[in-house]
Amino acid sequence: MNSIFNLKGKIALITGGAGVLGSRFADVLAQQGVIVGIVSQSLEKAESTVKNIEANGGQGFAVQANVLNKEELEKVKDQIVEKYGCLDILINAAGGNMPGATIQPNQAIYDMKSDDLQKVVDLNIIGTMLPTQVFAELFAKQKSGNIINISSASAQRPLTRVVGYSASKAAIDNFTQWMAVELAQKYGEGLRVNAISPGFFIGEQNRALLLTPEGKLTPRGEKIIDHTPMGRFGSPEDIDGALLFLCSDMSKFVTGTILKVDGGFAATSI
Repeated sequence: MNSIFNLKGKIALITGGAGVLGSRFADVLAQQGVIVGIVSQSLEKAESTVKNIEANGGQGFAVQANVLNKEELEKVKDQIVEKYGCLDILINAAGGNMPGATIQPNQAIYDMKSDDLQKVVDLNIIGTMLPTQVFAELFAKQKSGNIINISSASAQRPLTRVVGYSASKAAIDNFTQWMAVELAQKYGEGLRVNAISPGFFIGEQNRALLLTPEGKLTPRGEKIIDHTPMGRFGSPEDIDGALLFLCSDMSKFVTGTILKVDGGFAATSI
């Protein structure tokens, strides 16, 4: 794929890189000549993603690590430095929701187990902060580095039922802006931090909330589509442009930005 983005030869690491959006990010970057590292708790899934990249002519590598384990992340950093000498892009795509942290129609907030709530909050915000902390140290030494976090439509306008997910994604927006200022002021303009805020994309974690087993819209799914001016859910490729823009020097004066890719969902009031 020819491109104005000039990313060939860059090294990128994607946490949650074997997921629906993460694997799409990996494919798109690999098509641009980026060497893509896939981080997953499942080495098998990471390796499968890399095989797909290589089958399409790209380059990638798989690493097993838990984004909530700083020691494992430090080992990943050491491996990258030893093999490639540097890292250019970190994409924090690990995250999501869990059934236990979703309030069911017959439940109230006080019925939710604190452990379930904690797991979702940890996965989203701590699972973004720890990789950022580990690899920002490398970026500071390099005087260059690009961090992209994954926000959500629920960060700016909280959705019903998914309280932990909404709160933790809102925290990612705040952390993205805080980190953008911190790194630019202390280490220079070569370090940037931004976030992509996707609208509604069907994945394994939200499928049952939005679609029936027959593939039809649930009542919640209908409300979301009605509230989305473009009248549909997003497809993974809808994020390609935002991803390439933020990864490249085309956005070299952009930091602390939350870029919405939501079909107009956030712009709609009634």
